[in-house]
Amino acid sequence: MPNRRIILIAAAILAITSGAAQAQSWKAQYPELVFAVVPAENASGVSDRYAAFAAYLSKELGVPVKVRVANDYAAVIEGQRAGSIHIAYYGPASYSTAYMTGVKTEPFVTTRNNDGAIGYYSVIYVKSDGPYKDIHDLKGKTIGFVDPNSTSGYNAPRFFLNKAGIDADTFFSKSIVTGSHENAVIALKNGTVDCAANWWNADDDSNLTRMVTKGMAKKEDFRIIFKSGLLPGSPYARLSTLPDDLKAAIAKAFADAPTKDKAAFDRLSDGKDKEFVPVTHQDYAETVEMIQYVNDMRKKRS
Repeated sequence: MPNRRIILIAAAILAITSGAAQAQSWKAQYPELVFAVVPAENASGVSDRYAAFAAYLSKELGVPVKVRVANDYAAVIEGQRAGSIHIAYYGPASYSTAYMTGVKTEPFVTTRNNDGAIGYYSVIYVKSDGPYKDIHDLKGKTIGFVDPNSTSGYNAPRFFLNKAGIDADTFFSKSIVTGSHENAVIALKNGTVDCAANWWNADDDSNLTRMVTKGMAKKEDFRIIFKSGLLPGSPYARLSTLPDDLKAAIAKAFADAPTKDKAAFDRLSDGKDKEFVPVTHQDYAETVEMIQYVNDMRKKRS
């Protein structure tokens, strides 16, 4: 029995030592992790929103996690393609584009809203005091899109307008790419465009309500004139080439965030999200089809 006890203790010590060695192994290979976010809002907004969460991840993972503020959606895609961005927060469309163009990335979580829903919508705003009552009233007008790789700000409105019998390229006299969701609302506010695409979760949870909180807009100045079907939740995706133990550590840190650092988690959504939920590529299969459809439409006109 003493020998058996010694063997069991030795095995336990070996397992602990092996696990610690594996952790140190990935830390030696990845002494710092880069976390990038697609520019749903302007650069200062992205930095402020994710600073506390990056600090939380740094503490949980034991290595610095640096937030990279991307100039546009493509920069996040290309950063992961190059392997210089280890964790990325995408929209469904930008993730799908990354996947379709061979980027070695894999979605692992998205968020569940406080009302239990997973996903969001694309909407088109007009000014509240404008003459437009129906989307068809905007024929020959100017629309503000966000970015060619944005889901709610570009691909979804094109896709769902087409399903409604509207070809965005011929229906509108002009389209302007604004670069961020905030810029799209500002362009509408300033009269640069007659309508603008954006994201919307609920009446009290949208890019517009976040801008209202920051004093950048008044909610009553805008109204929704068109709304898409439900889109899948925006995914957080990690490089698929990362070591398995690092992937597991990242997934655990995200899953634990709502309880271990609720303030940092709540800051990501202004308290509108409940938790992270696991996802896989299969959850975005329909988005991949949507992006392919939009790409094919664009190629026919080029």
